[in-house]
Amino acid sequence: MITTSAASLAGLWARTPKIVLFGAAALVQVALLTVMIVDRVQILRNGKEVTLQSRPVDPRDLLRGDYVVLGYDISQLPAGALLNQPASSRNPSVFVKLTPNRDGVYEAVSVHAEPVAVASPEVLIRGSILYGATCGSSGYAFCEKLSIRYNLESYFVPEGEGRKLEDIRNKGKLSVVAAVLPSGRAAIKRLLIDGKPVYEEPWF
Repeated sequence: MITTSAASLAGLWARTPKIVLFGAAALVQVALLTVMIVDRVQILRNGKEVTLQSRPVDPRDLLRGDYVVLGYDISQLPAGALLNQPASSRNPSVFVKLTPNRDGVYEAVSVHAEPVAVASPEVLIRGSILYGATCGSSGYAFCEKLSIRYNLESYFVPEGEGRKLEDIRNKGKLSVVAAVLPSGRAAIKRLLIDGKPVYEEPWF
């Protein structure tokens, strides 16, 4: 039965015109792209705005185009209560509770393996561990220091602007406004230099 079905599918595939197959593949790609765009629009439109301070990072990868590489004060955090607790994998997801300081810049309060309740103006942002979840005898426990990515680490800019922005970033004058959904997913909404908007992320 299985062999017959497989043979029937193979025969159908062979009889299908190539232009139909190419068209189907194109439709799948368009559908995936549409889903990605709609998802990003949802974050930018409905997410709570939080301002994050950038920090100097390693030189940019020139192969990826003209963009600025972004690191944050919340990218490197102590594990706190997670220290030595079991990690689900080498790169598990974590949830970082943020709260604004007196300048309105959001800073990390604590790191959690699962979502926790927050009270306004606090925000819970989701990230994934780059380094810091491979300690302990089992090899999968949270280390003392955690390196975390939030899907906010690069921002494409007009040609020729990347290097200038990185110089400004390294002087501590660049900050980022991110939109964060209640689920913790985030996207960059705009860049600020000395607190003034310079780049606004379009919805489309």
